Amino acid sequence: MNYTTAAYGSWPSPITAASIFEASDSIAYLTVANNELYFVESKASANGKNVLFKLSPQNTALKLTSTDVSVRTRVHEYGGRPYLVDRENIYYSQFADQKIYHISKNGSPQAITSENLRYMECIADQKNNRLICVREDHRGIGEPVNTLVAVDLSETNQDTVLFEGSDFVSAPVLSPDGNSVAFITWSHPNMPWDDTQLRVLSLDDNGSVANVEEVLNSGNVSIKHPQYAEDGALYFIADFDNWWTLYRVTELSAQPEKVFNENIEVNSFGFENNENAIIAYSKEGIDHIARVNLTTGEMNNIGDGFSSADSISVAQDKVYFRASTPRSSNAIYQLAGMSYKKLYQPNGPVIDEPFLSIPQPFEFPTGNNEIAYGFYYPPQNGDFTGAQGTLPPLIVKVHGGPVGATDSSLNAGIQFWTSRGFAVFDVNHRGSTGYGREFRKKLYPNWGVVDVEDASNGVKWLASQGFIDADKVAIRGGSAGGYTTLAALAFQDVFKAGTSYYGISDLGVLAGDTHKFESRYLDQLIGPYPEMKSVYDQRSPINSVQNITAPLLLLQGLDDKVVPPNQSELIFTALKENCIDTAYIAFEGEGHGFRQPANNISALNSELSFYGQVFGFVPAGNIEAVQLISCVNSQ
Repeated sequence: MNYTTAAYGSWPSPITAASIFEASDSIAYLTVANNELYFVESKASANGKNVLFKLSPQNTALKLTSTDVSVRTRVHEYGGRPYLVDRENIYYSQFADQKIYHISKNGSPQAITSENLRYMECIADQKNNRLICVREDHRGIGEPVNTLVAVDLSETNQDTVLFEGSDFVSAPVLSPDGNSVAFITWSHPNMPWDDTQLRVLSLDDNGSVANVEEVLNSGNVSIKHPQYAEDGALYFIADFDNWWTLYRVTELSAQPEKVFNENIEVNSFGFENNENAIIAYSKEGIDHIARVNLTTGEMNNIGDGFSSADSISVAQDKVYFRASTPRSSNAIYQLAGMSYKKLYQPNGPVIDEPFLSIPQPFEFPTGNNEIAYGFYYPPQNGDFTGAQGTLPPLIVKVHGGPVGATDSSLNAGIQFWTSRGFAVFDVNHRGSTGYGREFRKKLYPNWGVVDVEDASNGVKWLASQGFIDADKVAIRGGSAGGYTTLAALAFQDVFKAGTSYYGISDLGVLAGDTHKFESRYLDQLIGPYPEMKSVYDQRSPINSVQNITAPLLLLQGLDDKVVPPNQSELIFTALKENCIDTAYIAFEGEGHGFRQPANNISALNSELSFYGQVFGFVPAGNIEAVQLISCVNSQ
């Protein structure tokens, strides 16, 4: 094949920012009701709004809610499952006012809850004609109050609190006989992946609370996804023994029984029948679907591995799940015996094989003689190659969370870079999810240390292997990944440029003005504040801004309640005063994570222009140049 030689970074590519975001939809919250599959799809054509759909018998998406509203809840700010289908009734949280709306057959949506209350993860209590929901009450002063409530369906705006007293509540499920509700709670300073409680609320004959019992009182364990089997046994995922795996209790006073013995991280599960469960799990950076015999614990993988797999949803004669591969973004699949088939793929950019970079999983040495992980994407363009004797520039991508994780799913944003001649290293630093509790806990209380160290050591390892040009390395990330980006520029000399999407520059300021869900998260990641203020100051990039010599691009949503705009504004002002090339682009109407296609397009093109200026190449295409400011008085 004949290639044209051109500077890395300057290659023309059919993968444009517009092609990525103008028709890029995503699916979430798969749920079976009435023996049919429902899901939420974020629609680019609706400016990023979430729309509720049902999968038709022909495997097409049937729209159930208007594109004028967004089916999305802001409980915990990040939200959760925002809808419920119960027989012929649909209930959903509307993003604009956070009320629950009811749609009956052939009816128009009607609000059934009042102002300043948010709801998620509702379940139907048909016996008592009500919904049982997680509620977040914003009517008072100070932190909102999270409770488990019953929403009366016979009278509008009538809630009854069923459980209160913990800082957070999630994941209610009703027992088969309708007499018990299992749910998860946790309290500051823990996060749901740190230490949670599994509780069961018993109901009397008129639906009132008879008793609330904590099923397990062991402490220092993360329990999630409770689910009742038809025989009344309560199953759940817990990391008692390092790995999130499947347990059950048949009596509330009994010790939990592990269903099988495998060192894997279970993401999701559902009961195929009385004998078998279907699980989605992660192992060594690859996700799998497996069938587990609930009596013997025998586990059999179904088909090959995925980049990601989750959302097991079981109908009477079908099992659905959501999954992705290096060649396909998240789609809906169905099991077929010991194999599977894809049923529905949402709209997204089509990437031709000559322009598709396939990730290579790597583990690399890092601090304390430990290892970290990542996926390396080499440059890939069917028409162009770099000049002989040169190596590609590298973009290090840091996930959010910070105990989240990245995977090898098709990511058109990564292909945008690799098809232009960049290499990309997508890092799972110590603290990332998917490698067990022990690995996840390595970030506590070392945020800003081990993540920065791993990002830097990943670059050094790739350079030592001859993959990349170590003099042309950028780092980018959003939210917690944005903090790691800023910290890497302040505390390391590895990176020549950085792009922060709504990143954190001042940890002390964040400790005082972020939202409830994460308001004490820093106690785990760093230590209690203000008792450890000196450590917060030490690890805040804003206080070491004099060490930042690399150019920086800052991108921020002005409606962000998780990482407020002042975090970007503070470091932007400081860098201008130090005469470091920088740019700050703020987007109205965007919160924590950009949703509007036009804003995502603008952000990605600005980033390409920025790297071109820093690394000395001219980007292909009609890309508007981002204006870098060098000093306070620069125009």
